[in-house]
Amino acid sequence: MDRNSNQYTYIFALVMVVVVAALLSGASIALKDMQEANVRQEKQQNILKSIGIELTREESAAQFDNYIVEQLVIQNGQVVQSETPAFEIKMEEAVDESPEDRQVPLYIASIEGESYYVVPLRGKGLWGPIWGYVSLKEDGSTIFGTTFDHKGETPGLGAEISKDFFTNQFGGKEIMDGGEFVSIEVKKGTASGAHEVDGISGGTITSVGVQDMLADCLKPYVGYFESKNRATALNEQ
Repeated sequence: MDRNSNQYTYIFALVMVVVVAALLSGASIALKDMQEANVRQEKQQNILKSIGIELTREESAAQFDNYIVEQLVIQNGQVVQSETPAFEIKMEEAVDESPEDRQVPLYIASIEGESYYVVPLRGKGLWGPIWGYVSLKEDGSTIFGTTFDHKGETPGLGAEISKDFFTNQFGGKEIMDGGEFVSIEVKKGTASGAHEVDGISGGTITSVGVQDMLADCLKPYVGYFESKNRATALNEQ
């Protein structure tokens, strides 16, 4: 075949496309288990970070079960049996359901005899999804720690939700007020009181996204925390 002909060029290009596609497909299949392991370890790392345990991904995988003593599936404030294990629930799919209908994971942690609840979060920022974890003390109202991350928020503005100066504000804040769920307001300006934190200057839309994400993702758990508190009160009588 004449190498200078159009036919040769077309055939060569077609063969190269097929070969490259086959190589990429093979690499994807070969690396799939490693990629899934990395995702799982990063998830474990972020869950532990929300309760103040700072470890590498590999260390998080090894230590995860030492801190997370129970994993439950919650629906509308009740523990339910689910075909999908708590850790495998995908929040990007769960939040498409109404808060009453969605099944969501709850991680129960134990540190030096103290119990904590870890709730996964998923919401919308300015340019794409935002997500994270919030840990609550045993009363189901007081925030212990948070982690937030994003896909493509603006550096120096909305992307600051992942920085310590922002996440550290949430420690000690309350999501309940006199028995009523109020969540946390991410306030433009100076925050005050037990239910407010300062928003990010120049990142108003992302700040509101964090506020909405907290309200939406915490709501399905409120009934569970209330029932646990009632049971505790009865046991103490």
